[in-house]
Amino acid sequence: MNLSASRPTIPNLIVGGGLAGSMLAIRLAAAGHEVTLLEKQTAPHHKVCGEFLSREAVQYLRQAGVDPVELGALPIRLVRLSSKQSIVEAPLPFTALSLSRFALDEALLNRAAAYGCSVRRGVTVEALTPDGTAWRAHLRGGQSIQATTAFLATGKHDLRGWDRAPERQTGLVGFKMHWKLAATQIAALREAIELFLFPGGYGGLSLIEGDAANLCLVVRSARLRKLGGWPQLLSSLLAENRTLGERMKGAQPLWDRPLAVSSLPFGYLAGQPSGPWRIGDQAAVIPPFTGDGMSIAFHSATLAARLHLEGKTPASYYKQLRAELSRGMSLATLLSQAMVSAPGRALAPFALSLFPGVMPRIALNTRIPEHAMQTS
Repeated sequence: MNLSASRPTIPNLIVGGGLAGSMLAIRLAAAGHEVTLLEKQTAPHHKVCGEFLSREAVQYLRQAGVDPVELGALPIRLVRLSSKQSIVEAPLPFTALSLSRFALDEALLNRAAAYGCSVRRGVTVEALTPDGTAWRAHLRGGQSIQATTAFLATGKHDLRGWDRAPERQTGLVGFKMHWKLAATQIAALREAIELFLFPGGYGGLSLIEGDAANLCLVVRSARLRKLGGWPQLLSSLLAENRTLGERMKGAQPLWDRPLAVSSLPFGYLAGQPSGPWRIGDQAAVIPPFTGDGMSIAFHSATLAARLHLEGKTPASYYKQLRAELSRGMSLATLLSQAMVSAPGRALAPFALSLFPGVMPRIALNTRIPEHAMQTS
């Protein structure tokens, strides 16, 4: 199908159908605007993600007409932090939910289509270039689409020519794997997210719909190379961390191999004065231990939609987004750097002793500010 032949120029083009792209499409289409969304995958698929929906994320989803509980999301009320033989627990300052990206992304794309967005799947954008006062998306196969306004929502993967600059914490590799735990370990993990520290990285384990367990972690690439790969890394984690080792006794992997992603620019906040509108991970990449990545995806999409509908420029959008997120991003990145460092590991026992009082405060101070939610 020749996508460029149907119309010379379309009003709004979204490149990427993940959380941010779909939320933006919903907002613009619900406001009566013509929107085209291009998604390279042809069917639902898994993505590297902690799959943690904070209070803010749940609020944005319900505003968009998507109820994660109806999709099978499970509640999370406790957070546990473990290192070697130690573990401490504290209540979250809010009730969170946990839901797979496989289910959530598909629900959002369907919602966008229901609002009238033209969702085109199996379409790969290889480049996005200025075309006079418009934009041209160059598609695999030699075709192209011209759009008045373009939004970049390609998630963790950069589009050629629009790479994100390395930021305060780089050199980490992310892994994700779904598991079926033993019945006793499912019961022990229920309504909790368990964060664990290990040499060169950290991760989390929580239940999603169907009582599958999502194991997601980041590790320094140098540490991964030294160990030799994923199997050796997993064996090291289970031997080094007593709590994680206990949870994973008798666990069965639900996939043949884990998902992986590299070149994660934690601490990144977009600030280009010109170019396409960046949303989601193309706009801001917060360290995953905060559990705020999905909230930021929804917030950036909602803010971009509002400002675009008001006739504002991408520059004004970046300025406001940075003002809203920079404080929490800086704190989260500093903590993330400490968590993967040797000194941070040495201080872990002391940090664990303070955890019950400190962790809820960290959770609140790395979230999207309440006033920002009220204006989006």
